[in-house]
Amino acid sequence: MKKLKNYYMHLRHHHHHHHAAAERKWVFPLAIGSLLSLFLLFLATLTSPEGTPILPFYRSITAASYSVFVESKLRPLPGDGAAVTRVLLALYHPNNRYVVHLDLESSPEERSDLVRFVEGHALFKRFGNVRVIKKANLVTYRGPTMVANTLHAAAILLRELGDWDWFINLSASDYPLVTQDDLLHTFSYLPRDLNFIDHTSDIGWKDHQRARPIIVDPGLYMNKKQDVFWITQRRSRPTAFKLFTGSAWMALSKSFIDYCIWGWDNLPRTVLMYYSNFISSPEGYFHTVICNAQEFRNTTVNSDLHFISWDNPPKQHPHYLTVDDMKGMVGSNAPFARKFHREDPVLDKIDAELLSRGPGMTVPGGWCIGKRENGTDPCSEVGDTNVLRPGPGSKRLETLINSLLSNEKFRPRQCM
Repeated sequence: MKKLKNYYMHLRHHHHHHHAAAERKWVFPLAIGSLLSLFLLFLATLTSPEGTPILPFYRSITAASYSVFVESKLRPLPGDGAAVTRVLLALYHPNNRYVVHLDLESSPEERSDLVRFVEGHALFKRFGNVRVIKKANLVTYRGPTMVANTLHAAAILLRELGDWDWFINLSASDYPLVTQDDLLHTFSYLPRDLNFIDHTSDIGWKDHQRARPIIVDPGLYMNKKQDVFWITQRRSRPTAFKLFTGSAWMALSKSFIDYCIWGWDNLPRTVLMYYSNFISSPEGYFHTVICNAQEFRNTTVNSDLHFISWDNPPKQHPHYLTVDDMKGMVGSNAPFARKFHREDPVLDKIDAELLSRGPGMTVPGGWCIGKRENGTDPCSEVGDTNVLRPGPGSKRLETLINSLLSNEKFRPRQCM
Protein backbone atom coordinates (compact mmCIF):
# COMPACT_ATOMS: atom_id res chain seq x y z
CA MET A 1 0.00 0.00 0.00
CA LYS A 2 2.97 2.31 0.45
CA LYS A 3 3.55 2.27 -3.28
CA LEU A 4 -0.08 3.14 -3.92
CA LYS A 5 -0.08 5.90 -1.33
CA ASN A 6 3.16 7.43 -2.60
CA TYR A 7 1.99 7.27 -6.21
CA TYR A 8 -1.24 9.04 -5.52
CA MET A 9 0.33 11.53 -3.15
CA HIS A 10 2.60 12.50 -6.04
CA LEU A 11 -0.27 12.54 -8.53
CA ARG A 12 -2.71 14.51 -6.40
CA HIS A 13 -0.48 16.25 -3.83
CA HIS A 14 -2.83 19.20 -3.76
CA HIS A 15 -5.64 17.16 -2.25
CA HIS A 16 -5.58 18.63 1.26
CA HIS A 17 -2.90 16.23 2.48
CA HIS A 18 -5.33 13.32 2.07
CA HIS A 19 -7.51 14.75 4.87
CA ALA A 20 -4.99 13.09 7.14
CA ALA A 21 -6.97 13.50 10.32
CA ALA A 22 -10.40 13.03 8.78
CA GLU A 23 -12.59 10.03 9.34
CA ARG A 24 -13.48 7.79 6.43
CA LYS A 25 -16.88 6.30 6.30
CA TRP A 26 -19.00 4.63 3.70
CA VAL A 27 -22.68 5.02 3.24
CA PHE A 28 -24.51 2.08 1.84
CA PRO A 29 -28.03 2.59 0.49
CA LEU A 30 -30.16 -0.45 -0.11
CA ALA A 31 -33.18 -0.88 -2.23
CA ILE A 32 -35.52 -3.76 -2.69
CA GLY A 33 -38.45 -4.19 -4.92
CA SER A 34 -39.28 -4.23 -8.52
CA LEU A 35 -35.83 -3.03 -9.16
CA LEU A 36 -34.01 -4.97 -6.61
CA SER A 37 -30.60 -4.79 -7.93
CA LEU A 38 -30.60 -1.29 -8.81
CA PHE A 39 -30.87 0.53 -5.66
CA LEU A 40 -29.18 -0.76 -2.81
CA LEU A 41 -28.12 2.46 -1.48
CA PHE A 42 -26.05 0.26 -0.03
CA LEU A 43 -27.82 -2.82 -0.64
CA ALA A 44 -30.75 -3.18 -2.77
CA THR A 45 -33.40 -1.13 -4.15
CA LEU A 46 -33.70 -1.37 -0.75
CA THR A 47 -33.90 2.25 -1.07
CA SER A 48 -25.60 1.37 0.90
CA PRO A 49 -3.51 -4.60 9.07
CA GLU A 50 -3.05 -7.42 11.16
CA GLY A 51 -4.87 -6.25 14.21
CA THR A 52 -3.05 -2.95 14.46
CA PRO A 53 -5.02 0.13 15.41
CA ILE A 54 -5.92 2.18 12.41
CA LEU A 55 -4.19 5.53 12.30
CA PRO A 56 -6.24 8.71 12.18
CA PHE A 57 -5.28 9.03 8.51
CA TYR A 58 -7.58 6.18 7.55
CA ARG A 59 -9.45 5.78 10.76
CA SER A 60 -13.01 5.12 9.76
CA ILE A 61 -14.11 5.33 6.19
CA THR A 62 -17.57 6.76 5.89
CA ALA A 63 -19.71 4.24 4.19
CA ALA A 64 -20.68 5.68 0.92
CA SER A 65 -24.29 5.26 0.27
CA TYR A 66 -25.18 2.29 -1.80
CA SER A 67 -27.93 2.56 -4.31
CA VAL A 68 -29.46 -0.70 -5.28
CA PHE A 69 -31.87 -1.14 -8.14
CA VAL A 70 -33.88 -4.30 -8.43
CA GLU A 71 -33.97 -5.85 -11.85
CA SER A 72 -37.20 -7.76 -11.53
CA LYS A 73 -39.05 -5.63 -14.03
CA LEU A 74 -42.44 -4.58 -12.70
CA ARG A 75 -43.14 -6.63 -9.61
CA PRO A 76 -40.97 -7.09 -6.51
CA LEU A 77 -39.42 -10.52 -6.36
CA PRO A 78 -40.39 -12.86 -3.52
CA GLY A 79 -37.40 -13.32 -1.28
CA ASP A 80 -35.83 -9.96 -2.01
CA GLY A 81 -36.05 -9.07 1.67
CA ALA A 82 -34.08 -12.15 2.69
CA ALA A 83 -31.50 -11.46 -0.02
CA VAL A 84 -31.09 -7.90 1.19
CA THR A 85 -30.54 -8.91 4.81
CA ARG A 86 -27.87 -11.37 3.70
CA VAL A 87 -26.05 -8.75 1.62
CA LEU A 88 -26.37 -6.23 4.45
CA LEU A 89 -24.72 -8.60 6.91
CA ALA A 90 -21.96 -9.39 4.39
CA LEU A 91 -21.29 -5.64 3.95
CA TYR A 92 -21.68 -4.51 7.54
CA HIS A 93 -19.13 -2.50 9.49
CA PRO A 94 -19.95 -0.24 12.46
CA ASN A 95 -18.24 2.78 10.86
CA ASN A 96 -20.25 2.58 7.65
CA ARG A 97 -23.67 4.05 6.94
CA TYR A 98 -26.47 2.08 5.27
CA VAL A 99 -29.73 3.20 3.69
CA VAL A 100 -32.26 0.57 2.67
CA HIS A 101 -35.22 1.16 0.38
CA LEU A 102 -38.00 -1.30 -0.43
CA ASP A 103 -40.01 -0.57 -3.54
CA LEU A 104 -43.47 0.81 -2.80
CA GLU A 105 -45.09 -2.32 -4.24
CA SER A 106 -43.18 -4.74 -2.03
CA SER A 107 -45.55 -6.72 0.15
CA PRO A 108 -46.42 -5.38 3.63
CA GLU A 109 -45.09 -8.64 5.09
CA GLU A 110 -41.72 -8.27 3.42
CA ARG A 111 -41.47 -4.63 4.46
CA SER A 112 -42.38 -5.36 8.10
CA ASP A 113 -39.96 -8.31 8.17
CA LEU A 114 -37.12 -6.06 7.00
CA VAL A 115 -37.95 -3.33 9.48
CA ARG A 116 -38.14 -5.87 12.32
CA PHE A 117 -34.80 -7.33 11.29
CA VAL A 118 -33.06 -3.95 11.22
CA GLU A 119 -34.68 -2.63 14.40
CA GLY A 120 -34.10 -5.88 16.27
CA HIS A 121 -30.48 -6.55 15.31
CA ALA A 122 -28.20 -5.91 18.29
CA LEU A 123 -25.35 -4.34 16.26
CA PHE A 124 -27.65 -2.14 14.18
CA LYS A 125 -29.34 -0.87 17.32
CA ARG A 126 -26.04 -0.24 19.07
CA PHE A 127 -24.47 1.79 16.26
CA GLY A 128 -27.61 3.23 14.66
CA ASN A 129 -26.07 3.18 11.20
CA VAL A 130 -28.72 1.29 9.21
CA ARG A 131 -31.68 3.31 7.95
CA VAL A 132 -34.77 1.90 6.22
CA ILE A 133 -36.55 4.49 4.09
CA LYS A 134 -40.09 4.57 5.45
CA LYS A 135 -41.66 6.67 2.68
CA ALA A 136 -41.06 4.23 -0.15
CA ASN A 137 -40.86 5.16 -3.84
CA LEU A 138 -42.27 3.48 -6.91
CA VAL A 139 -39.29 2.37 -8.96
CA THR A 140 -39.89 1.44 -12.58
CA TYR A 141 -37.52 -0.94 -14.32
CA ARG A 142 -35.31 1.04 -16.75
CA GLY A 143 -37.11 4.27 -15.89
CA PRO A 144 -35.86 7.58 -14.43
CA THR A 145 -37.52 6.72 -11.11
CA MET A 146 -34.42 4.59 -10.54
CA VAL A 147 -32.22 7.69 -10.67
CA ALA A 148 -34.71 9.66 -8.55
CA ASN A 149 -34.59 6.90 -5.93
CA THR A 150 -30.80 7.00 -5.84
CA LEU A 151 -30.80 10.78 -5.42
CA HIS A 152 -33.41 10.43 -2.65
CA ALA A 153 -31.11 8.12 -0.71
CA ALA A 154 -28.15 10.41 -1.35
CA ALA A 155 -30.10 13.37 0.05
CA ILE A 156 -30.93 11.40 3.20
CA LEU A 157 -27.29 10.50 3.64
CA LEU A 158 -26.16 14.09 3.25
CA ARG A 159 -28.76 15.41 5.68
CA GLU A 160 -29.07 12.75 8.36
CA LEU A 161 -26.21 10.26 8.42
CA GLY A 162 -23.14 12.30 9.24
CA ASP A 163 -19.74 12.22 7.63
CA TRP A 164 -18.90 9.75 4.88
CA ASP A 165 -16.55 9.69 1.92
CA TRP A 166 -17.99 7.51 -0.83
CA PHE A 167 -21.48 6.61 -1.96
CA ILE A 168 -21.64 3.05 -3.29
CA ASN A 169 -24.73 1.64 -4.96
CA LEU A 170 -25.35 -2.09 -4.89
CA SER A 171 -28.31 -4.45 -5.14
CA ALA A 172 -29.64 -7.57 -3.55
CA SER A 173 -28.20 -9.36 -6.57
CA ASP A 174 -24.70 -8.14 -5.63
CA TYR A 175 -22.27 -9.64 -3.15
CA PRO A 176 -18.87 -8.54 -1.77
CA LEU A 177 -15.69 -10.43 -2.62
CA VAL A 178 -13.60 -8.68 0.06
CA THR A 179 -14.23 -7.85 3.70
CA GLN A 180 -15.06 -4.34 4.86
CA ASP A 181 -11.68 -4.26 6.64
CA ASP A 182 -10.08 -4.95 3.24
CA LEU A 183 -12.12 -2.21 1.58
CA LEU A 184 -11.69 0.42 4.28
CA HIS A 185 -7.97 -0.26 4.58
CA THR A 186 -7.33 0.05 0.85
CA PHE A 187 -9.51 3.10 0.28
CA SER A 188 -7.99 4.85 3.26
CA TYR A 189 -4.93 5.53 1.09
CA LEU A 190 -6.94 7.29 -1.62
CA PRO A 191 -7.99 10.94 -1.94
CA ARG A 192 -11.66 11.39 -1.15
CA ASP A 193 -12.41 13.06 -4.47
CA LEU A 194 -12.00 9.96 -6.67
CA ASN A 195 -15.12 8.69 -8.46
CA PHE A 196 -15.18 5.07 -9.60
CA ILE A 197 -17.55 5.08 -12.56
CA ASP A 198 -17.37 3.00 -15.74
CA HIS A 199 -18.02 5.40 -18.62
CA THR A 200 -17.54 6.16 -22.31
CA SER A 201 -18.77 8.69 -24.87
CA ASP A 202 -18.78 5.97 -27.56
CA ILE A 203 -22.43 5.12 -27.05
CA GLY A 204 -22.70 3.00 -30.22
CA TRP A 205 -26.07 1.25 -30.57
CA LYS A 206 -27.38 3.20 -27.60
CA ASP A 207 -27.59 6.28 -29.83
CA HIS A 208 -30.42 4.70 -31.83
CA GLN A 209 -32.04 2.65 -29.04
CA ARG A 210 -31.56 4.94 -26.01
CA ALA A 211 -30.69 8.54 -26.96
CA ARG A 212 -33.13 9.05 -29.85
CA PRO A 213 -36.33 7.46 -28.46
CA ILE A 214 -38.46 9.36 -25.93
CA ILE A 215 -40.02 7.39 -23.09
CA VAL A 216 -42.38 8.26 -20.25
CA ASP A 217 -42.15 6.64 -16.80
CA PRO A 218 -45.63 6.43 -15.19
CA GLY A 219 -43.90 5.88 -11.86
CA LEU A 220 -43.27 9.63 -11.76
CA TYR A 221 -46.96 10.46 -11.50
CA MET A 222 -49.06 7.30 -10.86
CA ASN A 223 -49.82 5.46 -7.62
CA LYS A 224 -49.62 2.03 -9.26
CA LYS A 225 -46.69 0.70 -11.20
CA GLN A 226 -46.81 0.47 -14.98
CA ASP A 227 -44.08 -0.17 -17.50
CA VAL A 228 -42.47 2.74 -19.30
CA PHE A 229 -43.96 3.60 -22.68
CA TRP A 230 -42.56 5.16 -25.84
CA ILE A 231 -43.93 8.09 -27.82
CA THR A 232 -43.69 8.17 -31.61
CA GLN A 233 -41.55 11.29 -31.97
CA ARG A 234 -37.77 10.90 -31.70
CA ARG A 235 -35.18 13.50 -30.77
CA SER A 236 -31.69 14.46 -31.86
CA ARG A 237 -28.53 14.11 -29.79
CA PRO A 238 -28.07 17.00 -27.33
CA THR A 239 -25.61 19.76 -28.19
CA ALA A 240 -25.70 21.59 -24.82
CA PHE A 241 -23.75 18.71 -23.26
CA LYS A 242 -22.03 15.51 -24.39
CA LEU A 243 -23.65 12.14 -23.67
CA PHE A 244 -21.77 9.45 -21.75
CA THR A 245 -22.89 5.96 -20.84
CA GLY A 246 -21.62 3.06 -18.76
CA SER A 247 -22.35 0.78 -15.82
CA ALA A 248 -25.18 1.55 -13.39
CA TRP A 249 -22.90 0.56 -10.49
CA MET A 250 -20.45 3.06 -9.05
CA ALA A 251 -18.63 4.47 -6.03
CA LEU A 252 -19.04 8.26 -5.99
CA SER A 253 -17.33 10.83 -3.82
CA LYS A 254 -19.28 12.86 -1.29
CA SER A 255 -18.25 16.07 -3.05
CA PHE A 256 -19.72 14.86 -6.34
CA ILE A 257 -22.92 13.62 -4.68
CA ASP A 258 -23.23 17.01 -3.01
CA TYR A 259 -22.89 18.65 -6.43
CA CYS A 260 -25.58 16.39 -7.92
CA ILE A 261 -28.03 17.28 -5.13
CA TRP A 262 -27.33 21.03 -5.01
CA GLY A 263 -26.45 21.58 -8.67
CA TRP A 264 -25.07 25.06 -8.10
CA ASP A 265 -24.36 25.59 -11.82
CA ASN A 266 -27.66 23.91 -12.84
CA LEU A 267 -25.98 21.17 -14.92
CA PRO A 268 -27.20 18.27 -12.70
CA ARG A 269 -30.80 19.52 -12.89
CA THR A 270 -30.67 20.11 -16.64
CA VAL A 271 -29.24 16.65 -17.29
CA LEU A 272 -31.73 15.06 -14.86
CA MET A 273 -34.65 16.58 -16.76
CA TYR A 274 -33.19 15.34 -20.05
CA TYR A 275 -32.81 11.82 -18.66
CA SER A 276 -36.39 11.79 -17.38
CA ASN A 277 -37.34 10.64 -20.91
CA PHE A 278 -34.34 8.35 -21.47
CA ILE A 279 -34.56 4.56 -21.28
CA SER A 280 -32.20 2.99 -18.71
CA SER A 281 -31.19 6.40 -17.37
CA PRO A 282 -29.07 4.94 -14.50
CA GLU A 283 -26.56 3.95 -17.20
CA GLY A 284 -26.07 7.55 -18.28
CA TYR A 285 -27.15 10.23 -15.81
CA PHE A 286 -24.19 10.34 -13.40
CA HIS A 287 -21.76 9.60 -16.23
CA THR A 288 -22.99 12.55 -18.30
CA VAL A 289 -23.02 14.92 -15.33
CA ILE A 290 -19.52 14.10 -14.13
CA CYS A 291 -17.90 14.26 -17.57
CA ASN A 292 -19.53 17.59 -18.44
CA ALA A 293 -18.62 19.20 -15.11
CA GLN A 294 -15.19 20.83 -15.32
CA GLU A 295 -14.76 20.49 -11.56
CA PHE A 296 -15.15 16.70 -11.57
CA ARG A 297 -14.21 15.32 -14.99
CA ASN A 298 -10.59 14.73 -13.90
CA THR A 299 -11.64 12.77 -10.79
CA THR A 300 -13.01 9.73 -12.64
CA VAL A 301 -11.56 6.23 -12.40
CA ASN A 302 -12.99 4.20 -15.27
CA SER A 303 -14.27 1.14 -13.39
CA ASP A 304 -17.43 0.00 -11.63
CA LEU A 305 -15.42 -2.17 -9.18
CA HIS A 306 -17.52 -5.21 -10.13
CA PHE A 307 -16.97 -8.62 -11.63
CA ILE A 308 -19.82 -9.10 -14.12
CA SER A 309 -20.09 -11.85 -16.74
CA TRP A 310 -21.58 -10.58 -20.00
CA ASP A 311 -22.32 -12.06 -23.39
CA ASN A 312 -20.32 -10.63 -26.29
CA PRO A 313 -21.86 -8.37 -27.43
CA PRO A 314 -23.60 -7.67 -24.11
CA LYS A 315 -27.31 -8.37 -23.78
CA GLN A 316 -29.78 -6.59 -21.48
CA HIS A 317 -28.75 -8.67 -18.46
CA PRO A 318 -25.48 -10.34 -17.42
CA HIS A 319 -25.13 -14.03 -16.64
CA TYR A 320 -26.00 -15.30 -13.18
CA LEU A 321 -22.81 -16.31 -11.42
CA THR A 322 -22.25 -19.79 -10.02
CA VAL A 323 -19.50 -21.82 -8.36
CA ASP A 324 -17.94 -22.22 -11.82
CA ASP A 325 -17.22 -18.47 -11.81
CA MET A 326 -15.36 -18.51 -8.49
CA LYS A 327 -11.88 -18.48 -10.05
CA GLY A 328 -12.80 -15.61 -12.37
CA MET A 329 -14.27 -13.56 -9.53
CA VAL A 330 -11.17 -13.89 -7.36
CA GLY A 331 -8.85 -13.33 -10.31
CA SER A 332 -10.62 -10.09 -11.25
CA ASN A 333 -9.49 -8.51 -7.95
CA ALA A 334 -12.86 -6.69 -7.87
CA PRO A 335 -14.43 -5.94 -4.48
CA PHE A 336 -17.97 -6.79 -5.68
CA ALA A 337 -19.66 -9.18 -8.10
CA ARG A 338 -23.09 -9.61 -9.65
CA LYS A 339 -25.61 -11.09 -10.46
CA PHE A 340 -26.41 -13.95 -8.13
CA HIS A 341 -29.52 -16.05 -7.74
CA ARG A 342 -31.00 -15.95 -4.26
CA GLU A 343 -29.18 -18.38 -1.97
CA ASP A 344 -27.01 -19.80 -4.75
CA PRO A 345 -24.36 -22.19 -3.32
CA VAL A 346 -21.61 -19.88 -4.61
CA LEU A 347 -22.61 -17.33 -1.95
CA ASP A 348 -21.85 -19.89 0.77
CA LYS A 349 -18.48 -20.54 -0.90
CA ILE A 350 -17.70 -16.80 -0.93
CA ASP A 351 -18.69 -16.56 2.74
CA ALA A 352 -16.46 -19.48 3.69
CA GLU A 353 -13.39 -18.83 1.52
CA LEU A 354 -13.25 -15.03 1.08
CA LEU A 355 -15.22 -13.48 3.95
CA SER A 356 -14.96 -16.01 6.82
CA ARG A 357 -18.63 -15.28 7.52
CA GLY A 358 -20.78 -17.70 9.48
CA PRO A 359 -24.48 -18.24 8.65
CA GLY A 360 -26.61 -15.30 9.80
CA MET A 361 -23.53 -13.38 11.04
CA THR A 362 -21.67 -10.25 10.00
CA VAL A 363 -18.20 -10.55 8.48
CA PRO A 364 -15.64 -10.57 11.32
CA GLY A 365 -13.14 -7.71 11.37
CA GLY A 366 -10.66 -6.06 13.68
CA TRP A 367 -13.59 -4.68 15.71
CA CYS A 368 -14.80 -8.20 16.62
CA ILE A 369 -13.11 -9.48 19.78
CA GLY A 370 -15.29 -12.44 20.73
CA LYS A 371 -14.13 -16.04 20.48
CA ARG A 372 -15.15 -18.17 17.54
CA GLU A 373 -15.91 -21.47 19.17
CA ASN A 374 -18.74 -23.89 18.48
CA GLY A 375 -20.36 -21.51 16.01
CA THR A 376 -20.18 -18.46 18.30
CA ASP A 377 -20.29 -15.10 16.53
CA PRO A 378 -16.98 -13.27 17.20
CA CYS A 379 -18.73 -9.95 16.54
CA SER A 380 -21.07 -10.48 19.49
CA GLU A 381 -18.29 -8.78 21.47
CA VAL A 382 -17.27 -5.40 20.10
CA GLY A 383 -13.87 -3.80 20.56
CA ASP A 384 -12.37 -0.70 18.96
CA THR A 385 -14.23 -0.11 15.68
CA ASN A 386 -11.24 1.79 14.29
CA VAL A 387 -9.05 -1.30 14.33
CA LEU A 388 -8.78 -2.98 10.93
CA ARG A 389 -7.53 -6.45 10.15
CA PRO A 390 -7.19 -6.62 6.37
CA GLY A 391 -6.59 -9.98 4.77
CA PRO A 392 -5.81 -11.36 1.30
CA GLY A 393 -8.70 -9.37 -0.17
CA SER A 394 -6.86 -6.12 0.53
CA LYS A 395 -3.90 -7.34 -1.54
CA ARG A 396 -6.18 -8.22 -4.45
CA LEU A 397 -7.94 -4.86 -4.21
CA GLU A 398 -4.61 -3.03 -4.02
CA THR A 399 -3.56 -4.77 -7.24
CA LEU A 400 -6.75 -3.59 -8.95
CA ILE A 401 -6.39 0.01 -7.71
CA ASN A 402 -2.74 0.13 -8.74
CA SER A 403 -3.76 -0.95 -12.22
CA LEU A 404 -6.65 1.51 -12.47
CA LEU A 405 -4.41 4.41 -11.37
CA SER A 406 -1.52 3.48 -13.65
CA ASN A 407 -0.25 5.89 -16.28
CA GLU A 408 -1.80 3.68 -18.96
CA LYS A 409 -5.31 3.49 -17.50
CA PHE A 410 -5.99 6.51 -15.29
CA ARG A 411 -5.72 9.80 -17.20
CA PRO A 412 -6.08 8.33 -20.73
CA ARG A 413 -9.47 6.75 -19.83
CA GLN A 414 -11.07 9.78 -18.20
CA CYS A 415 -14.24 11.01 -19.96
CA MET A 416 -13.16 9.75 -23.38
